[in-house]
Amino acid sequence: MNRTLWTEFILLGLLNHTVMHTVFFGAILLTFFVALLGNCLFFFVIVTGSYSRVPMYFFLSQLSFIDICQVSSIVPKMSMDFWKKDNTISLPGCGIQIFSTFMMGGAECLLLTVMSYDRYVAICKPLHYPVLMSRRVCVTMSGGVWLGAILHSIMHTFYVLQLPFCKSNRVNQFFCTIQALLKLSCSETSTYENLFFLNGSILLLGPFSIVLTSYISILLTVLGMQSVEGRHKAFGTCVSHLCVVGLFYGAASFKYMRPRSYRTPEQDKVASLFCDIVTPMLNPLIYSLRNRDLLVELKNFCSNAVATTNAPPRC
Repeated sequence: MNRTLWTEFILLGLLNHTVMHTVFFGAILLTFFVALLGNCLFFFVIVTGSYSRVPMYFFLSQLSFIDICQVSSIVPKMSMDFWKKDNTISLPGCGIQIFSTFMMGGAECLLLTVMSYDRYVAICKPLHYPVLMSRRVCVTMSGGVWLGAILHSIMHTFYVLQLPFCKSNRVNQFFCTIQALLKLSCSETSTYENLFFLNGSILLLGPFSIVLTSYISILLTVLGMQSVEGRHKAFGTCVSHLCVVGLFYGAASFKYMRPRSYRTPEQDKVASLFCDIVTPMLNPLIYSLRNRDLLVELKNFCSNAVATTNAPPRC
């Protein structure tokens, strides 16, 4: 029997064209702009400021870059689909979305682990901090994060793109995901789905165990401090990162670690919305509220930008 192999897909989307869904779309668009503005500000303030060589801020600029790429690979296409009512996407376009979102998610997972190690060294081994977290070590760690994320994403994206799609071309998501495309393949994918679930569990639980071990060591060190002020300062540098870790791993676990029998398209959409759009908006807000030095740097950056804009033109 002849079967049509699809090379173009229709994204069913998250919203319908009702008044309530239009309001909800406006909220998503506002979230996107806040995420983009907040993370762009963070990135440029850190890269152009005096904190660019401090390991914690160096990794924070990487996190902001990841969040910028994550929301930019999803929301613009989603917005055009909503307004133009043309939800089609080519197979290569699907591959680009899968590669980009999967790479950024993997990079964030690994980067948060590196950031927890940075906090561990700063609090538990302060005398060795300049050596253990030198510029060369930070750049090497960052390179390892991106290399690991790229290789991991290439492997999964390549597998999905070479599958034959003949069941349907209607993707029940608002952007292309591996889980949604696997349902449209006419080949046997159960073995890969089990491996994908196992891979996602290892990728999340492995780094999370390192984060957990780091913070247990930090907690024991802080509780052993004699100075109350020292305790508050140590906890203050960790609270923001712990909040971001909790948000990311909570959303990612719900998105990737649920067994196939318990998944529904609606749950996948909500999980993707929170993990890939809402979380990137919250990250800069969390760090800015808990970090006075960064707030001062942000205010100075904005003041200088306003002063430059209002300055009279030179002859």
